[in-house]
Amino acid sequence: MAVLKTYDQNNLEIGEITLAPEIFEVPVRPEILHLVVRAQRASWRAGTHSTLSRSMMKGGGAKPWKQKGTGRARSGSGISPLWEGGAVIFGPQPRDYSFKVNKKVRQLALKMALSASLGDQKIRVLNKIELPEAKTKHFAAVAETLGLTKALLVLPQSDPVLERSARNIRGITLCTPANLSVYDILNHRQLILMEQAVEGVTSRLAQAN
Repeated sequence: MAVLKTYDQNNLEIGEITLAPEIFEVPVRPEILHLVVRAQRASWRAGTHSTLSRSMMKGGGAKPWKQKGTGRARSGSGISPLWEGGAVIFGPQPRDYSFKVNKKVRQLALKMALSASLGDQKIRVLNKIELPEAKTKHFAAVAETLGLTKALLVLPQSDPVLERSARNIRGITLCTPANLSVYDILNHRQLILMEQAVEGVTSRLAQAN
C-alpha cells in the first residue's frame, strides 16, 4: 500500500495520503498500454484524405492519338494513371480509423498507467492551488516553485481560473478524473494529483471492479 507525502503550492510538506493498491499498484503489461494508446490516437485521425480513381474523373473516353504511326507509345485514355494529372490507383479514400477497445481493458490500462507513474516516482499530491486571479504569471510562479516542466495536473473539477492561467504555459496540461486518459499520463513526465482528485480517480476506477 503506497503512502505519498502531500504538499501545498509552496512545495511545503503538509501531510500524507494512502493510495488504493488495487488502482495504483497493478502489474503493468506494456501490450495493454500500447493497445489503448493506439486506439486513442487512431480516434483522433480525421480520415478525410481522398484521391480520384478513374471512375471518379471526367473524360478519358476518346483515344488521345491513333494506335500506330505517331512514333509515340500507345495510349488509350487521357486520364491514365501513368500520366501527370491522371487518376490514382488504389489511392486513399475517406475512412474511419477508430477501433473498439472493451471498457474493462481501457479501465485496466488506466490503472496500469497510474501504477507505472507511481513506480517511476512521477506522482506528486498537492493539497490545492489557489491563485488571486486568472493570470499566467501567477500560475507560472507556482509551477516554478513546484518544479513543473511537462506536467499533467488532475483537478477535482473544472476550474476556469486555473485553466485560463495555465493554458499559455507550454508543457502544462489540466484535466479532471472524468477525462483522465492513458495517453496523457504516459505523455507527461510529471503527474500532479490534487488531493480531492485522488478520490475522484479512485471512485471512477473502483466502479470497473
